[in-house]
Amino acid sequence: MLTFYIFLYIKASFFAYSLANTMLLLLTYSFMFFFTLLLISPLHIVSDQAFAQPATKIAIKNHNIQSFINAGRGTKMLGIAQFKRYLTRFGYLPRYNNNNNNNKTFTDEFDAKFEVGLIRYQQRLGLQVTGKLDSNTVSQMMIPRCGVPDTTTHNHHHITKHFMYFPGKPRWSRPIPRTLTYAFSPVNMIHSLTMLEIREAFQRAFFNWASVIPVNFVEAEDYGFAEIKIGFYIGEHGDGEPFDGVLGVLAHSFSPESGRLHLDAAETWAVDFGVTKSKVAVDLESVATHEIGHILGLSHSSVKEAVMYPSLRARDKRANLNIDDIKGVQSLYGSNPNFRSGWLLQSDFSANQAAQFGVQPFMLATAFIIFSITHTLCASLS
Repeated sequence: MLTFYIFLYIKASFFAYSLANTMLLLLTYSFMFFFTLLLISPLHIVSDQAFAQPATKIAIKNHNIQSFINAGRGTKMLGIAQFKRYLTRFGYLPRYNNNNNNNKTFTDEFDAKFEVGLIRYQQRLGLQVTGKLDSNTVSQMMIPRCGVPDTTTHNHHHITKHFMYFPGKPRWSRPIPRTLTYAFSPVNMIHSLTMLEIREAFQRAFFNWASVIPVNFVEAEDYGFAEIKIGFYIGEHGDGEPFDGVLGVLAHSFSPESGRLHLDAAETWAVDFGVTKSKVAVDLESVATHEIGHILGLSHSSVKEAVMYPSLRARDKRANLNIDDIKGVQSLYGSNPNFRSGWLLQSDFSANQAAQFGVQPFMLATAFIIFSITHTLCASLS
């Protein structure tokens, strides 16, 4: 009898042990299966992309842009949070108490506030207003740009035509003729370009503005006493606006009379694309001209051809002032006495009028010449 009970005990123990092993094995395989699904899930990839990047970058591959087109108010889609962070960073959505725009602050819901911010972004950047994350809008967000916000939540910017000022319309208050000094940081510089190349690029950039307003720019020897301080920085550098590495935010500066002009040292800065072959090379003169516009008091323009338009593609050059840039800065400082504004303003107006009616500029000029000759003949005959 004792032998029988011992046998039952051993068999029950063996069954319990086998059952425990089976359950453990099932749990292990279930966990591995779930974890594998999580890794290969597209939603996981979107979420990982969304949160691995800073607020200044949109981490979407070109072939995935189309996936957001059908998102609309009331829908939820992993990846929407990164667009909310982006729009908040550049002034289209109200900032939360967390100034660092922590990921946990933003949801993946396409809510009414996000739609309003998206529409404002499309309007300010001169895009087709759809209120959707269409391919043009998403592609625009992926273009490298200036770190200065485009607008404020409460619309405090003074809007005139396309160009904008900073809140309060600040400018440099100096006796006329105004002279502003600038200097380069003796510590925070880059070595991929020579100091001569950097200086010459900034000289051209300052000249672009000085040629249209009564302001002279002079390089100072003493960095500490210069009114405009220029430097290249990596990541967090003490002003609360950290740089984000290659592309993304290229540079930022501050309104008058701060005079701080900061460029991202992680960029591949170029003064000659024939020499610098990198696909991510950024034109130094174009960015310098843009940031000096901020230094003078201009905010971003919605004119894509303007120097003060917020974004600039790698290997693009946009350093020549547009009529919108000129009108904006002259409204702050007046016109340079040597600048002949009449012809430029008239030609801009004529070209715009011609474009509205489908008339080419040369046709407009021909019509004007014919009219002048006819008028002269009529006057002589009378």
